[in-house]
This record gives sequence, C-alpha cells and structure tokens, in this order.
Amino acid sequence: MFRKKEEYTQNIDSLIGENIKIIGKIEGTGSLRVDGYIEGDMDYKGDVVISKTGRVKGNIICSNISISGIVDGNIDANGKLTILDSGKVIGDVDVYNIVIHDSGFFQGNCKMRDKNIEEGNITD
Repeated sequence: MFRKKEEYTQNIDSLIGENIKIIGKIEGTGSLRVDGYIEGDMDYKGDVVISKTGRVKGNIICSNISISGIVDGNIDANGKLTILDSGKVIGDVDVYNIVIHDSGFFQGNCKMRDKNIEEGNITD
C-alpha cells in the first residue's frame, strides 16, 4: 500500500498500531507514528505522525507533526505542523510553521513563533 509522503517519515522509531488504545501520558524520543487511539498528553522529543486511523485526545508537544487523522487538543511544535487533506485539529497550536492542505480542518487559535525575534535578530 502506498501512502502520501507527508503521512510517514522514513525512519519510524515507534508505532502505536491501529488496534491499540492507550490511556495515559506518552513520553519518548525519536519518531512516532500513531495509527491507534491515545487519550492523554504526549511529550515527544521528535517527530510525530498521526495517520488517517490515528486519534489523539490530549495535548501534544513535539518537534514536527503531520496529521491525517484527528487531534482534539493543543499542539506545541518546535518545527512544522502539517494538516493533510483528511486531517482534523481541534485546539490551539503554537508552531514555527503551519501547512494546511485543501480539505484539512483546523478549529482553534494559532500562534506562530519567529526564530529571529526569539534570538534577538530583528532587522528593519
């Protein structure tokens, strides 16, 4: 089965399968793909992929995140948030970069960070 490039990363370190339901906080490092259901917050030092079958009800902190499934919670990404055409995000996001594909859904507030401002490199 072929998938869109944005739905996966080349090197997935951890997988939460489609038939898995986790209730509780998730912490880890590396890259994580979620095909199942998570109810709880995620604090992940790496990239996260929420596939079409993936569902997360909780807040997510990560580096980059790609969403084809559903996230009901706030997202704090130190990189890019990508909401693909089947993706749905209900919650506030705090990111450096956001991409929402056609038919992607986002309901909430978006705060975008600027590395130049944070590092004090502001020019006129």
